[in-house]
Amino acid sequence: MDAVPIRSRSNPLVRRLRALKERAGGELMLLEGPKLLAEALASGVGIVEAAASPRLVREEWSGLAAALRDRGIPVRLVDESVLASLSEVETSQGILALARRPSFDEARIYRETPLVVVAAGIQNPGNLGALLRTAEAAGATGAYLTDGSADPFSWKALRGSMGSAFRLPHRRRIAAAEALGRLEARGVRVVAADARAVRAYDDADLRGPVALLFGSEGSGLAPELAARADDAVAIPMAAGAESLNVSVAAAVLLFEAARQRRH
Repeated sequence: MDAVPIRSRSNPLVRRLRALKERAGGELMLLEGPKLLAEALASGVGIVEAAASPRLVREEWSGLAAALRDRGIPVRLVDESVLASLSEVETSQGILALARRPSFDEARIYRETPLVVVAAGIQNPGNLGALLRTAEAAGATGAYLTDGSADPFSWKALRGSMGSAFRLPHRRRIAAAEALGRLEARGVRVVAADARAVRAYDDADLRGPVALLFGSEGSGLAPELAARADDAVAIPMAAGAESLNVSVAAAVLLFEAARQRRH
C-alpha cells in the first residue's frame, strides 16, 4: 500500500471509480463502505481493486484492508476529500472498491423445495434491494428479476439488500413471460400478489414448490402476467389504506410461506 495518499482527482484509479459511479453496468460494480465490502468478501465476490482513506486504515476497519491485501487485491490510499467526491452518501465511509458482479447457476433457484420470487418490473432500486434481503431472510431459494427491474448491483439496491444480492441466486434481464415459462416447466406453481384477488394470502397453500409474482410499484401486475398465474392472493388491509410498498407486501407473503413450511 502506498504511503502517500492519492490527492489528484485525475488519477487513473479515481477516474475508474468515477466512471463506474456515473455509468453503472457491465461486468463491474462499485462497492462503498466497510460493511458492504466485508459482505462481498465473505460471499466470495471478486474484488478487483480498492481505494481506502488513511483514516480507515488506521481505525477499527484496518483488518479489512489487511484482508484485501492478503487476497492480493491492490489497496490504494486515497485522500479523504477525493473519496468524498465519489461517495453516494453525505459522509464518506472511507473505502470504495471495484468488484466483479457475481453470476449464479440457475439450477440453484430450484434447489430443495423451491420458493422463488419473481420481480416483474420493480424499478425502485431500494425496493428491489429490500425485497432480495427479505427473500433471503425468509428462506427463498432464488429470484427472477425481469426486464424493466432495477439493477440489483446499483449502489442503492446493494444498500437495501445488505449483501443479499451477493448470495441469493437470481437471474436478471429476462422477459417476465420467459421466467414464468421456466417456472412452469419445472412444475413450480405461480402465485400472484394482486390487490384485486379474492383469496387472502394466508388462505393459500404455499408449502410446495411455489413462485411469488410481484408487479411494479406504479402499475402493479400486468393483466397478461396475472392471467398466467396459477393462483392470486391479496393482503387484507384496513379501510382507507390503498396499497403496501412492494417490499413490504413481499415480506408478508414470504414469511407466510416460511411459517407454513415450518409447520
